[in-house]
Amino acid sequence: MKEANQVHKPSSIDGVQEMLGAQGYVCGRALGTVTYLALTLGRPLFLEGEAGTGKTEIAKALSLALGRRLIRLQCYEGLDAATAVYEWNFAEQMIAIRTAEAAGGVDRTHLKNELFTEEFLIERPLLQAMRPQPGGAPVLLIDEIDRTDEPFEAFLLEALSDYQVTIPELGTIRAPEPPIVILTSNRTREVHDALKRRCLYHWVDYPDFTREIEILRARAPEASETLSREVVAFVQRLRTEDLFKKPGVAETIDWAKCLLALDVISLSPEVIADTLGAVLKYQDDIARLQGSEAKRLLDEARATLDPA
Repeated sequence: MKEANQVHKPSSIDGVQEMLGAQGYVCGRALGTVTYLALTLGRPLFLEGEAGTGKTEIAKALSLALGRRLIRLQCYEGLDAATAVYEWNFAEQMIAIRTAEAAGGVDRTHLKNELFTEEFLIERPLLQAMRPQPGGAPVLLIDEIDRTDEPFEAFLLEALSDYQVTIPELGTIRAPEPPIVILTSNRTREVHDALKRRCLYHWVDYPDFTREIEILRARAPEASETLSREVVAFVQRLRTEDLFKKPGVAETIDWAKCLLALDVISLSPEVIADTLGAVLKYQDDIARLQGSEAKRLLDEARATLDPA
């Protein structure tokens, strides 16, 4: 039975955009459409794009908006199925064995059966996502799937096909209601087509000037219009440079908040030089903007702004 406080999924694309907007996530029409379809059809949503473009944030926004638990599986090289699903609490099992031995008369078969029960099970993200949750099925974020390898992809494909996982000692555990699944990839490598075909796909690109201004207004409303426009124009201009790592939307927001903390009302080459660590994360990129380069980019950024 569903919880009384469960928030209903939106019934239109506009409803998705409004719902996410209420959580400070500015969602374009295309992303709103694919998100609506994923929610309506119960299909996993595969979001691919550069780091910092807001792929992870949409899962957080959906979780908050729908009143669902957010379960995050952070992927990394070497992640295997067992680690993503469950582990046995070996420390507690050893205590149980020693306690039973101290009591005497140990029935080894009975003890073995008792050791591999729910009591000693440590649930990891994929298993947690298959369990009933307050407020309805959770939002399962499988973050940076491109960091894993093909065997894990194959396992994940099977798990998401039937929304179930198998624990040899306990059997198969199936989700009573499929979780809302969002997979993200920074495209450090190609993810197998079989997994992509299971999902609805969307490429999350850097926003244009207008949308990035909207995002900054939502996430850093204290920033003045002048400062916001200068920050966004400068970052957009920065992305056209040959950098090792171009700044994402997350860096735009962080930089604006840093400037606000310093009571900056307008950009200057000196302010840019002092705060570049908020927007660029590699020393080679920072070194490129020393001296007259920061002034050149700032002048070019300002030239793109409307007189208003």
